Amino acid sequence: MSAPRRSALPAGWDTEMSDEYEWAPLRLPPEVTRLSASIRLSIEAEYRGWELTRVRLYTDGSRRVLLRRKKSRVSSQQPDQPEL
Repeated sequence: MSAPRRSALPAGWDTEMSDEYEWAPLRLPPEVTRLSASIRLSIEAEYRGWELTRVRLYTDGSRRVLLRRKKSRVSSQQPDQPEL
C-alpha cells in the first residue's frame, strides 16, 4: 500500500504517521450511520488487521477515518485495503 497523500488528511493527522505502519484514510458519507460504521470498521479490524487511529465527525454528518496496521514482513503485490 502506498503512503497516503499528506494533503488528503485533515490538519494535524500526519504528525504521527510512521513508516512502521500502513495507513488507510477513509471518508464515510453522511448516510452511513454510527452503528453501520462501527460494524464495518470492526470487520476490517477482525479479518484484515486494521485498527482505528482517528475519527473526525463533520457538521454535514460525514466522517473522516484513519486506519493503520503494522507492515507485514512479506510484501504482497496486491495489499488488501478497506472496502467501506
